[in-house]
Amino acid sequence: MPEEVETADPQQSAASQPPDEDRPSDEAAETEGAREDGATGKVETPSGGEPPSPPPPTAKGEKPDDEKPKEDTSAGNKRWYVVKVQSGREESIKEAIERRVKIEGLEEYFGQIIIPVERVTEMRNGKRVVRERKLYPGYLMVEVEYNDRILYLFRETSGVGDFVGGSMQHAPPPMSEREVERMLGRQGEHVPGIAHPKPKFDRGDRVKVKDGTFAGMEGEVKDLLEAKGLVRVELTIFGRPVPVELEYWQVEPVS
Repeated sequence: MPEEVETADPQQSAASQPPDEDRPSDEAAETEGAREDGATGKVETPSGGEPPSPPPPTAKGEKPDDEKPKEDTSAGNKRWYVVKVQSGREESIKEAIERRVKIEGLEEYFGQIIIPVERVTEMRNGKRVVRERKLYPGYLMVEVEYNDRILYLFRETSGVGDFVGGSMQHAPPPMSEREVERMLGRQGEHVPGIAHPKPKFDRGDRVKVKDGTFAGMEGEVKDLLEAKGLVRVELTIFGRPVPVELEYWQVEPVS
């Protein structure tokens, strides 16, 4: 008797297996995937990784940040210095320096120039008159970045001496923050009091400043400006002797 062989239902087999024409072969699948990747511009990435971020867009002709030249920040190194000038010409020398800075295009190294003054009250013809008086006759306070170009500009300006404390071999020391704050804080400040007609001291006497910017400092009387009611005292400022004009009442003899 012949052995019975179990056969699968052709309809069930057909339902469980896709038709041959609907199943792409491995080679066709790879070809199709490559065509999709090429068409969409997708970048192949490692399994489980994130696609790399594209570089930031740059304008036409613009270099990436790592290729751009570094910005020069040296022009921000301005400090305050003291410059010796011809006494009585402070205003005209200040204007000449500012004019030359613009002509030579050195604005990036230049800040400002100040002629330190204070406002004082004096008696003229029996009336009180308020006027400005220079704190440091023959000196300017300049805010600059000290370099060869600035040094040459100052030295080539008529009436300018040199930076206080500097030499041909050494750069001048800048003013301390305390000195700068004191100078700017006192700029144009009104000093109370009225000049006395007769001083209690004479040339060569040792006196002490009792009021004003130089309060507490001592110096020698060099001259009496009786017509103006002023006394010229030599004080030591920034390590050097500096003649300063004060009103009579601002100083007193040292006992």
